[in-house]
Amino acid sequence: MTLRIGILGAARIAPAACIRPARIVEGVEVTAVAARDHARAEAFASKHGISRVLESYRQLIDDPEIDAIYNPLPNGLHGYWTLEAINAGKHVLCEKPFASNHDEAARVADAVEAQDKVVMEAFHYRYHPMMRRTEEILASGELGTIRTVSTALCVPLPMRNDIRYQLDLAGGCLMDIGCYAVNLWRVLSGGEPRAVAARAKLMRPSVDRAMGATLEIEGGAAGPLECSLLSTKLLRLSATAVGSKGSVSLVNPLGPQYYNRLKVVAEAGRTAATGKGETKAKEPANYPRAGELSSLFDPFLLRSCKKTLSGDRQALYAACQAIADTPHAFLVEAVQERAAPVAL
Repeated sequence: MTLRIGILGAARIAPAACIRPARIVEGVEVTAVAARDHARAEAFASKHGISRVLESYRQLIDDPEIDAIYNPLPNGLHGYWTLEAINAGKHVLCEKPFASNHDEAARVADAVEAQDKVVMEAFHYRYHPMMRRTEEILASGELGTIRTVSTALCVPLPMRNDIRYQLDLAGGCLMDIGCYAVNLWRVLSGGEPRAVAARAKLMRPSVDRAMGATLEIEGGAAGPLECSLLSTKLLRLSATAVGSKGSVSLVNPLGPQYYNRLKVVAEAGRTAATGKGETKAKEPANYPRAGELSSLFDPFLLRSCKKTLSGDRQALYAACQAIADTPHAFLVEAVQERAAPVAL
């Protein structure tokens, strides 16, 4: 049975995130697209070999010949259209963040729990062999008790009029690349952190261009989180978890399909590292790779999504594990209130 995907909008990220991976994942096909500008949707469909162009987002969601919706719309539209797709009985693969705020995320989580469809937040890196191996190492206990976690994801986005800096579209650094930093911090720590303090640097009122925070788990790990779209730290893509018996360090967890490095330092000084060659060898050789940092996805996410649809719900990280249960809401409040240290 083929999983038929419809795309909301003619977003730049859609070809690398969904269309090209779908071509090499058996049983998955992108069959339709809709955009606010119909002419743009027509051009998008023609360029990417999509057979049908529908008149509106609503028509796409209600189409009985579509099984799943991919939602790459601007952040501020994620929650509403994901809820609409769920209510229409569709599976959903939604770009991060799932929602614009805590209350909206909670509504998405409640909607997910009330039905049997798969709703996934598109953290592609979780399904890459590097991250799967990292989670195996953490679960094995060879690093002992995790005491310190740090994540730093900083990339340059100097275009000040970019939609990712628009408050009405849920813009800002934390809501963009910061989602990965928070999600990765949670994975490495193995728990639900709270924000102890946060400091934001603002692009404009209530919209952060950089964020630094200290997170902690009660009785467990603590450490810094850093993210930025415009700061003196142009490019930092790293994470570390330090335990009582060893540590694990990651280079480029954001786009591991381009290059990555995983280093483990265990008790008694044993060091093991895997890099570009080992994880790339597990990927299909014909997977196209663009040179942009925005081209983030690889086929592992779609494979896991399809596996989940076949009954393996253990592969699913659903909406209830989205921002409703993370420090996002508290950090966003720190941005909205003032660009100064806050105790939360």
